[in-house]
Amino acid sequence: MENLQVTANEEEVSSKILTVPNVISFIRMLLVPVFFILLTNGQRIPALVVYAVSASTDFLDGQIARHCHCVSRLGQLLDPSVDTLLMVSGVVGTWLYCGLPTWVLIVVFAREVFVLSGGFWLLHVKHIRIPVVYPGKVATALLFFGMCLLFLNEAGLWFVYFGVILQLAVTVYYVYKGVLALKTCD
Repeated sequence: MENLQVTANEEEVSSKILTVPNVISFIRMLLVPVFFILLTNGQRIPALVVYAVSASTDFLDGQIARHCHCVSRLGQLLDPSVDTLLMVSGVVGTWLYCGLPTWVLIVVFAREVFVLSGGFWLLHVKHIRIPVVYPGKVATALLFFGMCLLFLNEAGLWFVYFGVILQLAVTVYYVYKGVLALKTCD
């Protein structure tokens, strides 16, 4: 899950709405309220399963879109939006019910807002695309995995901490690349 991802390469982007990757993203989005309903009704293990399924399929929609050459404009907006929704919902859920420290909630939420809004501005105002880097994907995976473990025990906190640190480092890299791109386009 990275919010700055548009496409891995400069391939043709379609206007199609009903594509397999978009359906997967939409299903992932629908799983977020299911996760919260289960969680607020005290069903932590079913909530964990729903969250784990949604989080583990994070890579699936983008991979299918790229490999099947069905990248769409809707998918370019839907996928990072769903990834952000899933990240924020997991952090809020684990903060409310699993003892996630408040500072993690604040840092992850602020980072998600910053990256999503910065990436949107760069892409839609300046027409600059910052490609996703592998460490960003690793950071997201660590956070998703750590939040899932928090539903079971405290060991998940270490994965969350490593994920947050790596996410912040990747954010610094994205800012650096964005500044360089802005300087070259002026």
